[in-house]
Amino acid sequence: MEAKRYVIAMDQGTTSSRAILFDREGKIAGVVQREFEQHYPQAGWVEHDPMDIWSTQMGVTMEAMQKVDARPEEIAAIGITNQRETTIIWEAATGKPIYNAIVWQCRRTADRIEQMKQEGWTDYIRKTTGLIPDAYFSASKIAWILDTVPGARARAERGELRFGTVDSWLIWNLTDGRVHATDYTNASRTMLFDIHKLDWDEKILSYFGIPRAMLPKVYPSGHLYGTTDRFGGSIPIAGDAGDQQAALFGQCCFDAGEVKNTYGTGCFMLMNTGRDVVLSQKGLLTTIAAGTDDKVQYALEGSVFIAGAAIQWLRDEMRFLKNSPQSEEYCRAVKNSNGVYIVPAFSGMGAPYWNQYARGTVVGLTRGTSKEHFIRATVESLAYQTEDLLTAMKEESGLSLRSLKVDGGASANDFLMQFQADISNTLLRRPASVETTALGAAGLAGLTVGFWLGAAGLAGLTVGFWKDRKAFEASWHCGKEFSPVIEDGEREQLLKGWRRAVRCALAWANDEE
Repeated sequence: MEAKRYVIAMDQGTTSSRAILFDREGKIAGVVQREFEQHYPQAGWVEHDPMDIWSTQMGVTMEAMQKVDARPEEIAAIGITNQRETTIIWEAATGKPIYNAIVWQCRRTADRIEQMKQEGWTDYIRKTTGLIPDAYFSASKIAWILDTVPGARARAERGELRFGTVDSWLIWNLTDGRVHATDYTNASRTMLFDIHKLDWDEKILSYFGIPRAMLPKVYPSGHLYGTTDRFGGSIPIAGDAGDQQAALFGQCCFDAGEVKNTYGTGCFMLMNTGRDVVLSQKGLLTTIAAGTDDKVQYALEGSVFIAGAAIQWLRDEMRFLKNSPQSEEYCRAVKNSNGVYIVPAFSGMGAPYWNQYARGTVVGLTRGTSKEHFIRATVESLAYQTEDLLTAMKEESGLSLRSLKVDGGASANDFLMQFQADISNTLLRRPASVETTALGAAGLAGLTVGFWLGAAGLAGLTVGFWKDRKAFEASWHCGKEFSPVIEDGEREQLLKGWRRAVRCALAWANDEE
């Protein structure tokens, strides 16, 4: 029998699709990434072409396999991780999307959510789904498509349409329409899923007019979803998790109180709270952590909408940078931000404020403000927003924090990581490989052990690429640590200025004169 050498992680993100092949030591054997087009049909609207998502993900996976000359029989399993909340609806008979994917960043349904709040749904949504009513999640996006595309609602009621987050869309296509499924983590981000009963909630479905027949079956993140023959041989699909929960797993945050923060397009912090469901009073979300069985663990999550995207803004719109890594050089060129604070609320503010009408704000400008100060203030905003989340998380969970594990593109910026350690007064640990989201997906797939029920009955298929979690944890290596070095007084003054800047951004959202 051919030895299994790799697990493939399909990492389908907001701006690009990637495929990474991991070996048993958790090292990257091959990686390919490709960006795809973003669509902005109106102000505040964000869409993707679902076929772009599918074709780029297929393309990079085949190329990654070709890079290391990997044959299908050498692949132990495929694990999928994906941009969450992004909503796709397609025809069950043809697999053809009936509308573009509505991306998690899209704000078109904000008014519908405001109406829902006014009708008194906030408490029920929070207690049932762990979430706060917001256009960010999938529920109102599904309703918008059903209400907008001619005939869609009637077709959905006849059972002709399927809904899925991006993982479901990929699984459907990988299995040629045989499997319509998702995992607990992605389901918990739709604002339709009861995180206690682990089932779709009929009351919320009824409110939005969403037929249950549209929805995928829901399984643990580590599960044998099916097999794909798309790569020249049969490969099991054995892992599925939303990107942030995959990163929590990839960072080996398996115990209550362990925290990771991902600095991606947005900024996302998750704290494992074990078997305890902690319902937040401070604007945090309660979500399901990735796992390999039905005995789920939960997590507190704080979401910052604009993080790495703020650096892209400096590069692309403001044209202050030739490339994103150059921001670190500019930050180090000045001693501080010279009193400038930038609140990058380009699409509202997430936790712990949850104000969808707040907008980007710059305060503290003087005649002495330079380009370097402006760039440094933007980079520092990532750390300030992260500190807001961390403070709320520690207060609500009552759990002590030994360190903060970091990953994502902007975590490569040593200036930002040191400033984060300083402003949060916390030890930061950055892994040797920051590809923890993809590693988490690979780990979930590679740890899965079970049977696949095929046409001929139980096939006796097991993955077991890693023997157990301890074996998988051995693949995590710390690359660098950052310890706080500033004095308490300086830290408090910096945070005081940030809090004033946030109040200005929130004041802008109030349209009263």
